[in-house]
Amino acid sequence: MEGLEAVAFQMISHVGTAKSLIMEALYEAREGRYEAAEEKLKRSRIHMVEGHHAHSGLIQQEASGQKVEFSLLLMHAEDQMMSAETINDLVAEMIRMYREMRQK
Repeated sequence: MEGLEAVAFQMISHVGTAKSLIMEALYEAREGRYEAAEEKLKRSRIHMVEGHHAHSGLIQQEASGQKVEFSLLLMHAEDQMMSAETINDLVAEMIRMYREMRQK
């Protein structure tokens, strides 16, 4: 596997791992284990950055004039990345809410 497919699978793999860690962070927070939740979020960010690095390589390629072909696989990878980013934002807020509720 080379080129576009490899990049798409790198993105899917990294953001999929990130999404799993984000959900695990939520489950930790629900049980009051906030330090563990924060550690999972921190680890998820590393995978998100790796997914973004793979994606930005394609953007740079196209910006330099090299054609990047349309691919359903790439579109799926981008969709997974966007949903992981959204889930991250929501879970971070939910963790804050759990903390506030337990403090009252």
